[in-house]
This record gives sequence, C-alpha cells and structure tokens, in this order.
Amino acid sequence: MHRLPREFFARSATEVAPDLLGCVLWHDSPAGRVAVRLVEVEAYQGASDPASHAFRGRTARNAVMFGPPGHVYVYFTYGMHFCANLVCQPSGQAEAVLLRAGEVVAGAELATRRRMGENGRSAVDLARGPARLCQALGVDRGLDGADVCTPGMPLGIGPALPSGTPAASPAVISTGPRVGVSQAADWPWRYWLAGDNHVSLYRASKPRPARPKPVTGAGAENGTMHR
Repeated sequence: MHRLPREFFARSATEVAPDLLGCVLWHDSPAGRVAVRLVEVEAYQGASDPASHAFRGRTARNAVMFGPPGHVYVYFTYGMHFCANLVCQPSGQAEAVLLRAGEVVAGAELATRRRMGENGRSAVDLARGPARLCQALGVDRGLDGADVCTPGMPLGIGPALPSGTPAASPAVISTGPRVGVSQAADWPWRYWLAGDNHVSLYRASKPRPARPKPVTGAGAENGTMHR
C-alpha cells in the first residue's frame, strides 16, 4: 500500500484532520495485518490549545508530539486504554490529530479476537471509538513514536480508498465539539464522515464538580484558617 508522504503531516492539525478521513491506517504485527479506514478524528494544537497534552510544555509522556511530523503519539488513559494520534507540523510545534474511530477493512478476524474474543459482536463496533480502534489494531505504548511514512515500518497510513470500492463512501464531512476534554471542548475540531455508522456516539463532556479545599485550625503551620 502507498503511504502518505511526510509533507502531508507538516501542516496545521486542523488542516490535516479532515484530510485523514477515508484514509487507511494499518498495523503489521507478528499476528498479522489489521487495517482501518478512518471515519472520525479530532485536532489538537499545542501551546494555543488548552485541551492539548502539549499545552503546558514538553514532558516525558508527550515528547513525541514535539518531534517531526508523521509519527504516532500513543498515550495511556483511565488506567486501561490506549489512544493514538498522528503528529503534525514541523518539530517543536506539538500539534496532533487524535484517531477517534474507523471501519476495519482488513484483518477483521484478528481485530475481533483482540477486541472481544472469538465470539465478537457487530463489526461496526470493532474500531468505533479511540480505545477500541487501538485495541483492534494492536496499538499500545510500545508503538509510541512509530513512523507511519517510511516504507517497511509496521504502522502505515495510505490515501483514501478509491470511490466505488465497497468500504468507500462519499466524503461528506461534518464538524463539531470535541469529546472527553474539560477545556475548549466546544471548539469544532472534531471531524467525521457524515452518515457513517462507524462514527462513535457523541457524549458531551460533563464539567468536573468543584472540590472543597481542606481547612485546618487557626494554629496550623500553613496559615489556613476556618471561616
């Protein structure tokens, strides 16, 4: 399969994100190949985006975001799930596109075993959501920093399927608020193929309840007093 060139990713995440819809991401693992046609993504813009993992600067966790474009940033969330992002912009700008959902177009049997065991449910749900997508593809932190543009690498991404093929659909793109973030959630940087039933179900983010700050007696060493 042909790979997208690195120049494709050397742009703003908000430009790259809609162009990724319909593209095919694959992972060649020892167990075999699974390929997913992307149907939903979200853009995140580094230092200017309070919802971005890079908003407060570089850390050991997000270092890949600050590197060259065309690499995968994988993070672990909720103590159980992996999520994959494709890094955009030249080194240092830390923008990325979160891969939210896709349609499995190759390796469905392997994806099913990874997701739910031998007796899987509907194929629609195999990669419907960022955590499910990573599980179906077999993507974890071991692939953090993987290059999707260089031939021979286990992860790759190619252009959209030609129109007329069974998995292709008209490129009608919708935009809306992002999911699962507490800040800038209403920015319309989530993009999806309208009418595609592999798109994840939208759930608006709920604001976190304020936690009362503990207070101590008047003689506390930190100076905090009862009111």
